[in-house]
Amino acid sequence: MTEVRPESPPLNTDLYGPDGRSAWLDVDWREHQRWVILAGAPVNVIDIGEGGPPIVFIHGLSGAWVNWLENIPHFAESHRVIAMDLPGFGHSPMPREQISISGYGRIVDELLDALDIDRAVIVGNSMGGFIGAEVALQFSTRVEKLVLVSAAGLSIEHQRNEPVLRVLERLDNVLLYTGGWAATRSELLTRRPRMRRQMMRLVAHRAEALPAPLIAEQVRGSGKPGFVPALDALSDYPIRDRLGEIECPVLVVWGEDDRLVPVRDAHEFGRLIPHAQVEVWPDTGHVAMLERPAAFNALVDRFIAE
Repeated sequence: MTEVRPESPPLNTDLYGPDGRSAWLDVDWREHQRWVILAGAPVNVIDIGEGGPPIVFIHGLSGAWVNWLENIPHFAESHRVIAMDLPGFGHSPMPREQISISGYGRIVDELLDALDIDRAVIVGNSMGGFIGAEVALQFSTRVEKLVLVSAAGLSIEHQRNEPVLRVLERLDNVLLYTGGWAATRSELLTRRPRMRRQMMRLVAHRAEALPAPLIAEQVRGSGKPGFVPALDALSDYPIRDRLGEIECPVLVVWGEDDRLVPVRDAHEFGRLIPHAQVEVWPDTGHVAMLERPAAFNALVDRFIAE
Protein backbone atom coordinates (compact mmCIF):
# COMPACT_ATOMS: atom_id res chain seq x y z
CA MET A 1 0.00 0.00 0.00
CA THR A 2 1.34 3.45 -0.92
CA GLU A 3 0.53 6.30 1.41
CA VAL A 4 0.29 9.75 -0.25
CA ARG A 5 -1.10 13.07 0.81
CA PRO A 6 -4.61 13.65 -0.66
CA GLU A 7 -3.62 16.90 -2.36
CA SER A 8 -0.58 15.35 -4.05
CA PRO A 9 -0.73 13.81 -7.55
CA PRO A 10 -0.33 10.00 -7.44
CA LEU A 11 3.13 8.58 -7.98
CA ASN A 12 3.66 6.30 -10.97
CA THR A 13 4.64 3.17 -9.09
CA ASP A 14 3.62 0.92 -12.00
CA LEU A 15 6.83 1.62 -13.91
CA TYR A 16 9.61 -0.82 -13.00
CA GLY A 17 13.12 0.36 -13.79
CA PRO A 18 14.09 3.49 -15.73
CA ASP A 19 11.82 4.98 -18.38
CA GLY A 20 13.86 5.23 -21.57
CA ARG A 21 17.57 6.03 -21.70
CA SER A 22 19.02 6.73 -18.27
CA ALA A 23 20.62 10.14 -17.74
CA TRP A 24 23.63 8.68 -15.91
CA LEU A 25 24.86 7.08 -19.14
CA ASP A 26 25.61 10.55 -20.55
CA VAL A 27 27.51 11.89 -17.52
CA ASP A 28 31.30 11.99 -17.53
CA TRP A 29 31.64 10.91 -13.91
CA ARG A 30 35.39 11.53 -13.91
CA GLU A 31 34.66 15.25 -13.91
CA HIS A 32 32.79 14.93 -10.62
CA GLN A 33 35.01 12.42 -8.80
CA ARG A 34 37.38 13.51 -6.04
CA TRP A 35 39.38 12.01 -3.21
CA VAL A 36 38.70 13.39 0.26
CA ILE A 37 40.90 12.48 3.23
CA LEU A 38 38.65 11.39 6.08
CA ALA A 39 39.89 9.88 9.35
CA GLY A 40 43.35 9.81 7.82
CA ALA A 41 42.44 7.78 4.72
CA PRO A 42 41.25 8.64 1.19
CA VAL A 43 37.55 8.27 0.41
CA ASN A 44 36.12 8.21 -3.11
CA VAL A 45 33.49 10.95 -3.45
CA ILE A 46 31.17 12.10 -6.24
CA ASP A 47 30.31 15.81 -5.99
CA ILE A 48 27.92 17.12 -8.66
CA GLY A 49 25.32 19.84 -9.13
CA GLU A 50 24.56 22.95 -7.15
CA GLY A 51 21.67 24.39 -5.20
CA GLY A 52 20.10 23.50 -1.94
CA PRO A 53 19.59 21.85 0.29
CA PRO A 54 22.53 19.55 -0.48
CA ILE A 55 21.73 15.83 -0.65
CA VAL A 56 24.07 13.10 0.60
CA PHE A 57 23.47 9.54 -0.61
CA ILE A 58 24.80 6.65 1.52
CA HIS A 59 24.93 3.14 0.06
CA GLY A 60 24.32 -0.14 1.84
CA LEU A 61 26.30 -3.24 2.72
CA SER A 62 28.30 -4.57 -0.26
CA GLY A 63 27.25 -1.45 -2.19
CA ALA A 64 28.97 1.61 -3.64
CA TRP A 65 28.06 5.11 -4.81
CA VAL A 66 26.81 3.61 -8.10
CA ASN A 67 23.76 2.31 -6.22
CA TRP A 68 22.36 5.82 -6.78
CA LEU A 69 23.01 6.14 -10.52
CA GLU A 70 19.30 6.49 -11.35
CA ASN A 71 18.87 9.27 -8.78
CA ILE A 72 21.98 11.46 -8.78
CA PRO A 73 21.48 13.13 -12.21
CA HIS A 74 17.86 13.97 -11.37
CA PHE A 75 18.65 15.68 -8.08
CA ALA A 76 21.81 17.34 -9.42
CA GLU A 77 19.58 19.51 -11.61
CA SER A 78 18.53 21.50 -8.53
CA HIS A 79 20.74 20.38 -5.64
CA ARG A 80 24.36 19.82 -4.81
CA VAL A 81 24.60 16.04 -4.63
CA ILE A 82 27.23 14.06 -2.75
CA ALA A 83 27.69 10.29 -2.98
CA MET A 84 30.62 8.35 -1.62
CA ASP A 85 32.09 4.89 -1.35
CA LEU A 86 32.14 4.18 2.37
CA PRO A 87 35.59 3.12 3.64
CA GLY A 88 36.05 -0.54 2.79
CA PHE A 89 33.64 -0.43 -0.18
CA GLY A 90 33.75 0.61 -3.83
CA HIS A 91 37.06 2.33 -4.53
CA SER A 92 37.62 3.52 -0.95
CA PRO A 93 40.27 1.56 0.98
CA MET A 94 39.63 0.10 4.40
CA PRO A 95 39.59 2.63 7.24
CA ARG A 96 42.43 2.81 9.75
CA GLU A 97 40.17 1.99 12.67
CA GLN A 98 37.68 -0.84 13.04
CA ILE A 99 34.49 -0.40 11.01
CA SER A 100 31.52 0.64 13.14
CA ILE A 101 28.19 2.37 12.59
CA SER A 102 29.22 5.22 14.90
CA GLY A 103 32.52 5.50 13.03
CA TYR A 104 30.73 5.70 9.68
CA GLY A 105 28.51 8.40 11.22
CA ARG A 106 31.62 10.40 12.10
CA ILE A 107 32.92 9.89 8.55
CA VAL A 108 29.76 11.51 7.16
CA ASP A 109 30.10 14.42 9.60
CA GLU A 110 33.75 14.88 8.65
CA LEU A 111 32.86 14.71 4.95
CA LEU A 112 30.34 17.53 5.34
CA ASP A 113 32.99 19.59 7.11
CA ALA A 114 35.51 18.93 4.35
CA LEU A 115 32.99 20.00 1.68
CA ASP A 116 31.85 23.12 3.62
CA ILE A 117 28.30 21.81 4.01
CA ASP A 118 26.49 22.79 7.21
CA ARG A 119 23.25 20.82 6.75
CA ALA A 120 22.07 18.29 4.22
CA VAL A 121 19.29 15.91 3.33
CA ILE A 122 20.60 12.41 4.10
CA VAL A 123 19.33 9.52 1.96
CA GLY A 124 20.47 6.03 2.97
CA ASN A 125 19.72 2.53 1.73
CA SER A 126 20.00 -0.56 3.96
CA MET A 127 23.17 -0.08 6.05
CA GLY A 128 23.28 3.45 4.65
CA GLY A 129 19.91 4.12 6.25
CA PHE A 130 21.26 2.84 9.57
CA ILE A 131 24.21 5.23 9.19
CA GLY A 132 21.87 8.08 8.23
CA ALA A 133 19.84 7.51 11.39
CA GLU A 134 23.06 7.51 13.41
CA VAL A 135 24.08 10.85 11.87
CA ALA A 136 20.64 12.27 12.74
CA LEU A 137 21.19 11.17 16.34
CA GLN A 138 24.90 11.85 16.79
CA PHE A 139 25.08 15.05 14.70
CA SER A 140 21.47 16.24 14.67
CA THR A 141 22.23 19.78 13.46
CA ARG A 142 23.74 18.29 10.29
CA VAL A 143 20.54 16.67 9.03
CA GLU A 144 17.86 18.77 7.34
CA LYS A 145 15.73 15.72 6.48
CA LEU A 146 16.30 11.97 6.49
CA VAL A 147 15.19 9.35 3.96
CA LEU A 148 15.44 5.69 4.99
CA VAL A 149 15.26 3.20 2.11
CA SER A 150 14.88 -0.37 3.40
CA ALA A 151 17.05 0.67 6.33
CA ALA A 152 18.90 -1.83 8.49
CA GLY A 153 19.10 -1.50 12.25
CA LEU A 154 16.01 -3.18 13.69
CA SER A 155 15.61 -6.86 12.75
CA ILE A 156 19.36 -7.35 12.53
CA GLU A 157 19.76 -6.60 16.25
CA HIS A 158 18.27 -10.07 16.89
CA GLN A 159 20.33 -11.81 14.22
CA ARG A 160 23.81 -11.63 15.70
CA ASN A 161 25.25 -15.10 15.22
CA GLU A 162 28.97 -15.59 15.78
CA PRO A 163 29.20 -18.96 13.91
CA VAL A 164 27.51 -17.39 10.88
CA LEU A 165 29.88 -14.44 10.98
CA ARG A 166 32.87 -16.80 11.09
CA VAL A 167 31.57 -18.62 8.02
CA LEU A 168 31.15 -15.30 6.24
CA GLU A 169 34.72 -14.38 7.11
CA ARG A 170 35.91 -17.54 5.35
CA LEU A 171 33.66 -16.76 2.40
CA ASP A 172 35.02 -13.23 2.21
CA ASN A 173 38.10 -14.38 0.31
CA VAL A 174 35.82 -16.11 -2.19
CA LEU A 175 33.76 -12.92 -2.56
CA LEU A 176 36.88 -10.89 -3.17
CA TYR A 177 37.86 -13.22 -6.00
CA THR A 178 34.48 -13.84 -7.60
CA GLY A 179 33.49 -10.20 -7.25
CA GLY A 180 36.57 -9.14 -9.16
CA TRP A 181 36.03 -11.87 -11.76
CA ALA A 182 32.41 -10.82 -12.29
CA ALA A 183 33.39 -7.17 -12.50
CA THR A 184 35.70 -7.81 -15.44
CA ARG A 185 32.91 -9.62 -17.26
CA SER A 186 29.96 -7.62 -15.95
CA GLU A 187 28.76 -6.30 -19.29
CA LEU A 188 28.84 -9.75 -20.87
CA LEU A 189 27.19 -11.45 -17.88
CA THR A 190 24.36 -8.96 -17.49
CA ARG A 191 23.21 -9.03 -21.12
CA ARG A 192 21.06 -12.06 -20.35
CA PRO A 193 17.90 -11.42 -18.30
CA ARG A 194 18.24 -14.76 -16.51
CA MET A 195 21.78 -13.90 -15.45
CA ARG A 196 20.67 -10.45 -14.23
CA ARG A 197 18.02 -12.07 -12.09
CA GLN A 198 20.48 -14.57 -10.66
CA MET A 199 23.08 -11.93 -9.80
CA MET A 200 20.65 -9.47 -8.20
CA ARG A 201 17.87 -11.75 -6.94
CA LEU A 202 18.41 -10.91 -3.26
CA VAL A 203 18.11 -7.16 -3.73
CA ALA A 204 15.89 -6.51 -6.76
CA HIS A 205 12.42 -8.05 -7.06
CA ARG A 206 12.56 -8.25 -10.87
CA ALA A 207 16.20 -7.73 -11.77
CA GLU A 208 15.68 -9.23 -15.23
CA ALA A 209 13.57 -6.16 -16.08
CA LEU A 210 16.39 -3.74 -15.23
CA PRO A 211 18.83 -2.57 -17.95
CA ALA A 212 22.03 -4.56 -18.36
CA PRO A 213 24.34 -1.49 -18.05
CA LEU A 214 22.76 -0.59 -14.70
CA ILE A 215 23.22 -4.11 -13.33
CA ALA A 216 26.78 -4.22 -14.68
CA GLU A 217 27.70 -1.16 -12.63
CA GLN A 218 26.22 -2.72 -9.50
CA VAL A 219 28.20 -5.93 -10.01
CA ARG A 220 31.47 -4.04 -10.35
CA GLY A 221 31.07 -2.85 -6.76
CA SER A 222 30.86 -6.33 -5.23
CA GLY A 223 33.41 -8.38 -3.31
CA LYS A 224 35.00 -5.63 -1.20
CA PRO A 225 36.94 -6.15 2.05
CA GLY A 226 34.59 -4.08 4.20
CA PHE A 227 31.71 -6.56 3.87
CA VAL A 228 32.23 -8.87 6.86
CA PRO A 229 33.50 -6.19 9.30
CA ALA A 230 30.51 -4.01 8.39
CA LEU A 231 28.10 -6.92 8.79
CA ASP A 232 29.56 -7.52 12.23
CA ALA A 233 29.14 -3.81 13.05
CA LEU A 234 25.51 -3.87 11.88
CA SER A 235 24.58 -6.65 14.24
CA ASP A 236 26.35 -5.18 17.26
CA TYR A 237 24.99 -1.63 17.53
CA PRO A 238 21.45 -1.28 18.95
CA ILE A 239 19.57 1.79 17.79
CA ARG A 240 15.90 0.99 18.47
CA ASP A 241 15.65 2.77 21.83
CA ARG A 242 17.22 5.96 20.44
CA LEU A 243 15.04 6.43 17.37
CA GLY A 244 12.51 8.50 19.31
CA GLU A 245 15.22 11.17 19.71
CA ILE A 246 15.37 11.94 15.96
CA GLU A 247 14.09 15.48 15.51
CA CYS A 248 14.24 16.04 11.75
CA PRO A 249 11.47 15.04 9.29
CA VAL A 250 11.85 11.42 8.17
CA LEU A 251 10.59 9.56 5.10
CA VAL A 252 10.64 5.75 5.19
CA VAL A 253 10.52 3.98 1.79
CA TRP A 254 10.28 0.19 1.47
CA GLY A 255 9.59 -2.59 -0.99
CA GLU A 256 6.86 -5.03 -0.04
CA ASP A 257 8.98 -7.87 -1.47
CA ASP A 258 12.24 -6.97 0.28
CA ARG A 259 14.10 -10.24 0.89
CA LEU A 260 16.85 -8.74 3.04
CA VAL A 261 15.06 -6.50 5.51
CA PRO A 262 11.44 -7.44 6.33
CA VAL A 263 8.74 -4.93 5.46
CA ARG A 264 7.52 -4.96 9.05
CA ASP A 265 10.62 -2.89 9.85
CA ALA A 266 9.22 -0.06 7.72
CA HIS A 267 6.20 0.24 10.00
CA GLU A 268 8.38 -0.16 13.08
CA PHE A 269 10.58 2.74 11.98
CA GLY A 270 7.40 4.72 11.40
CA ARG A 271 6.16 3.88 14.89
CA LEU A 272 9.43 4.64 16.67
CA ILE A 273 10.41 7.87 14.87
CA PRO A 274 8.19 10.87 15.67
CA HIS A 275 6.10 12.07 12.70
CA ALA A 276 7.77 9.75 10.18
CA GLN A 277 6.06 9.20 6.82
CA VAL A 278 5.99 5.61 5.55
CA GLU A 279 5.70 4.49 1.91
CA VAL A 280 5.55 0.79 1.03
CA TRP A 281 5.49 -0.21 -2.64
CA PRO A 282 4.30 -3.58 -3.98
CA ASP A 283 6.40 -5.68 -6.37
CA THR A 284 9.52 -3.91 -5.14
CA GLY A 285 12.57 -5.33 -3.40
CA HIS A 286 15.45 -3.92 -1.37
CA VAL A 287 16.55 -1.15 -3.75
CA ALA A 288 13.46 0.94 -4.47
CA MET A 289 15.63 3.78 -5.80
CA LEU A 290 16.81 1.54 -8.67
CA GLU A 291 13.63 -0.46 -9.14
CA ARG A 292 11.21 2.50 -9.16
CA PRO A 293 13.50 5.46 -9.90
CA ALA A 294 10.87 7.82 -11.36
CA ALA A 295 8.49 7.31 -8.43
CA PHE A 296 11.34 7.43 -5.91
CA ASN A 297 12.78 10.67 -7.30
CA ALA A 298 9.33 12.30 -7.38
CA LEU A 299 8.58 11.18 -3.83
CA VAL A 300 11.87 12.53 -2.45
CA ASP A 301 11.40 15.78 -4.40
CA ARG A 302 8.01 16.17 -2.74
CA PHE A 303 9.39 15.34 0.70
CA ILE A 304 12.20 17.87 0.40
CA ALA A 305 9.81 20.58 -0.79
CA GLU A 306 7.35 20.07 2.07
